[in-house]
Amino acid sequence: MSHHENNPVIYLKDYLPPAFLADKVELTFDLYPNQTRVKSAIYFTRNEKRESGLPLELHGADLKLISLSLDGQSVSDDRYVLSDDQLVITEVPDRFLFEAEVEIDPANNTSLEGLYRSNTMFCTQCEAEGFRKITYYPDRPDVMSSFTTTVIADKTEYPVLLSNGNPVDKGELDNNRHFVTWQDPFHKPAYLFALVAGDLKLVKDSFTTMSGREVALEIWVEPENLSKCDHAMLSLKNAMKWDEEVYGREYDLDIYMIVAVNDFNMGAMENKGLNIFNSSCVLARADTATDMAFQRIEGVVAHEYFHNWSGNRVTCRDWFQLSLKEGFTVYRDQCFSADMNDAAVKRIEDVSMLRTAQFAEDAGPTAHPVRPDHFIEISNFYTLTIYEKGSEVVRMIANLLGPDLFRKGSDLYFERHDGQAVTVEDFVAAMSEVSGIDFEQFMRWYSQAGTPQLDVSDHYDAETKQYHLTIRQMTPVTKDQQDKLPLHIPVKTGLLNTDGQDIPLILVQGEASGQQGDTDRVLHLREAEQTFIFDQIPDAPVPSLLRGFSAPVKLSFPYSQQQLLHLMRHDSDGFNRWDAGQRLAVDALQTMVSEFESGRVPELDSGLVEAWRNLLGSDLSPAILAEMLSLPEEAYLGEQYDVIPVDGIHACRRIARKTLAQALESELRTCLETHQLSGPYKPDADDIGKRRLNNTCLSYLMTLETAEITERVWQQFNQADNMTDQQAALTMLVHSGQDEKAREALEQFEQQWQQDALVMDMWFQVQARRPQPDALARVKALMSHPGFSLKNPNKVRSLVGAYCGQNRVNFHGLDGHSYRFLADVVLELDQMNPQIASRLITPLTRWQKFDAKRQQMMQTELQRIAQAELSNDLYEVISKALP
Repeated sequence: MSHHENNPVIYLKDYLPPAFLADKVELTFDLYPNQTRVKSAIYFTRNEKRESGLPLELHGADLKLISLSLDGQSVSDDRYVLSDDQLVITEVPDRFLFEAEVEIDPANNTSLEGLYRSNTMFCTQCEAEGFRKITYYPDRPDVMSSFTTTVIADKTEYPVLLSNGNPVDKGELDNNRHFVTWQDPFHKPAYLFALVAGDLKLVKDSFTTMSGREVALEIWVEPENLSKCDHAMLSLKNAMKWDEEVYGREYDLDIYMIVAVNDFNMGAMENKGLNIFNSSCVLARADTATDMAFQRIEGVVAHEYFHNWSGNRVTCRDWFQLSLKEGFTVYRDQCFSADMNDAAVKRIEDVSMLRTAQFAEDAGPTAHPVRPDHFIEISNFYTLTIYEKGSEVVRMIANLLGPDLFRKGSDLYFERHDGQAVTVEDFVAAMSEVSGIDFEQFMRWYSQAGTPQLDVSDHYDAETKQYHLTIRQMTPVTKDQQDKLPLHIPVKTGLLNTDGQDIPLILVQGEASGQQGDTDRVLHLREAEQTFIFDQIPDAPVPSLLRGFSAPVKLSFPYSQQQLLHLMRHDSDGFNRWDAGQRLAVDALQTMVSEFESGRVPELDSGLVEAWRNLLGSDLSPAILAEMLSLPEEAYLGEQYDVIPVDGIHACRRIARKTLAQALESELRTCLETHQLSGPYKPDADDIGKRRLNNTCLSYLMTLETAEITERVWQQFNQADNMTDQQAALTMLVHSGQDEKAREALEQFEQQWQQDALVMDMWFQVQARRPQPDALARVKALMSHPGFSLKNPNKVRSLVGAYCGQNRVNFHGLDGHSYRFLADVVLELDQMNPQIASRLITPLTRWQKFDAKRQQMMQTELQRIAQAELSNDLYEVISKALP
């Protein structure tokens, strides 16, 4: 691997405060596609927390320096040193005005970091370290300043000029140019800077805050998308109201803007007052967006809004603390979505993603703690561990404190640190102070990588009527950490009697939250092994462990099929009812896989068929029923193995679906008739649940391959008044192996939607995930489709990402062609957009989970990539992944 001298490893332990602080920043942009001029005037003060006499060191990348002055005097050549990524000026006074002019080339900035062009508009993305591509600056989150930004551009091409804060001035200039000046009075780090210029149209609304201030709400989009903003606007108003009610947080500027951009590396960005969004996280209309898209938009709009406090007003001292803002804000947006929709379904969705994708990250070569202690390239740490596991850690804190104390703790945190750049310790200290809880051991959740495993055994003593639960914890070794210490793990527990009722819990040994006699108790596991003893238990109970998924751990308990059926029917905890069904299905599928592997014909256990029959006859809500009827995904099944039997899992899951459909055909049909929807499309929890249930039933029936069901799906495809039903039908037709109908449906869908980039992403994705063996050939062919571009992250994710990440049976084909394909794409992408390249490579880095032949082929491709000149982003991932 070509050695990277210029990418040293950065360590948390080496943190030093900045040598200089910026008091005020004034920027002027003169926008041209290839030669944008940026003038900066920055008022610097030497930081008393650092030794005197240090030089001024500023970050800069891909900048052409035009002029440089201090306090109005030009800086002579012998006083500064300029390199590819730095500008260093020696012998500077304690207070001074720094002025520079640079030239940048937004049109050729394919990294989508800093200032770049998307279609015909200018936009920015500065988190984590993109501001250095705009001008010379101490580009780190602990340098916070007020910003005044003047944007100058051609009036015809760029009638709309936006930046952070409130608009304070505008006017006409010569040569058909105009300007707008924006002022953001709140001190912020440079990563929150934003600028947008383009021919955009406005959707307006307003919100009155709890103290009676009126805030203008603006969503800016390209003209053809004006009809797709209502849902994002409604979500924004709901989020503003929710944050006032639940956290007491009020918005602080006169205007809140969202801009939808087609080319964007992330989902969205919380820049102060001017959020820049990937268009996929803003635009929705019943006929163009699925229920999932509607819910994702609601969650992302809320997430970026909530950042105004948890991220902007109180920000991160350094990037190691990224989960301080992201874990907390994901927790906030998950709670908001749970309040807006079905809370149990939301919890199931979040945990499914965590257990499939984040647990896999924890078990792979790039495993890292929620607060990493070192990195080469920070953009590699925008991960499921930082976000989703980080959110679970905050959820444990919230559950340990209870809602009232958690609100007190967050109030204290916001009040104490408003306008500051702080650490995870500052957040936890506020929680500790209001509750009196000692979090010393708990802090290991932030510093230890890997998914803890709980092994639980039980014993019932009929003589004493006592029930013993013994819990052992173990965190597996990860690449950078050999020794793991016991964590403080909250295990929320209930016990069910033979009638399925919750038993009052009286604890005589072990520590637990709650009152003696509550039917739910949180057991506090702090040692490597502990036994909890419950008193007055009339007969042997069935334990309901880890209710609500009270800690991000793997749990094993030797449940019998009867016990799991009992929990599925009776558990008062919605999450655990679902989980019991998933455990039952995993057991049944694993049995089938071992039959398949040993050459026998796999058969589905009749116990699972009966369990599903009971579900279809139960009075569960459609939303929960749809979740419970869904078999575990191939990715989750793979996580249950040390060596993933890719073909066995795929084959057995298909056989299981068909067996269930054959055995339960009449129940599935009855279920379909019972939950038909009428009236116009509504993306509310009830209707979403019914659509999800209908499409789940229909996709089971589709496995029977009867002409009548195919015709029914074809009709749904043609007559649906909403994209959820149309896309579900398209997927069923394309994945069913009925090539004639599939081809017809794909052509029709393309004709109907070729003008809509986001809908075409779904068209690419459905084909990328097609289980038939010609999938790779089709993906390669689609890469030359006029609607596809490697420069657009959404297209890359929906075609290449969906194929390599979700079409497991084909990606891991024994010829190794897909591995080579992914390596080729990643090498090409790395030249353009390193962030997307380093994320796309993930499936190849998980080679340890496969058999020797596949391991060898995956490593060969990783080694081939390693021979090339790589970006820091990709270099870091590859160097960790190689043995």
